[in-house]
Amino acid sequence: MGHDIPKLREFERLVFFTGAGLSAESGIPTYRGDGGVWGKYDYREYACQRAFDRDPAKVWLWHDERRAAIAKSLPNIAHELIAKIQGQRPGTRVITQNIDGLHQRAGSVDVIELHGSLWRLRCEACGSRSENFDLPLESKHCDCGNWWRPDLVWFEDMLDMPVIEAAVSAIEQCDCLVSIGTSAVVYPAAEMPIIAMRTGALTIEINPEETPLSLLYAHSLRGTATELMALLAG
Repeated sequence: MGHDIPKLREFERLVFFTGAGLSAESGIPTYRGDGGVWGKYDYREYACQRAFDRDPAKVWLWHDERRAAIAKSLPNIAHELIAKIQGQRPGTRVITQNIDGLHQRAGSVDVIELHGSLWRLRCEACGSRSENFDLPLESKHCDCGNWWRPDLVWFEDMLDMPVIEAAVSAIEQCDCLVSIGTSAVVYPAAEMPIIAMRTGALTIEINPEETPLSLLYAHSLRGTATELMALLAG
């Protein structure tokens, strides 16, 4: 398998497009499939604006538990290899659907977080945003007196347009896109790798299972993120 797969060192403008499967090897459950978060919890109770409006304390209790669990996880080899490559090639961009912050903890910079971050807060009333790593969150109220909410894209939320534009711009300029651990079923993020295909960039998919976009990639690799990133970076 290794003979016909290009090495990432051949490219200067890489984009790593990552999803929950990348962090699974760090012990963070994926959202779908066996053991997935949404198989155990109803998003209508914990991960939408309606639930928050109905009972913000309940929603925050759940998110505090998630923050505490994720804080115990460490970046894995794949996270570290991505950060190392970005350090060697400043033209490299990281676009993630993950909200866990493991890319940053591994050393990646200017990470485009399509679905927000568990470690940021925002106030819908005054528009303030704040980064906060308290466990549990000590104050759940903004200085203006209203509830902070996690700065996440919940179910039924719209993605932040400037974030989408930044991601599209990065993909349009890349010469190689590596998709890692994405299910290709969450839209509009799922469509973004197609942009790279249309602009002529080499596209590589890393996933243990086939996805709806697998046949469109130049290389669709089956296996774990850590083993296949080690192969590509070698």
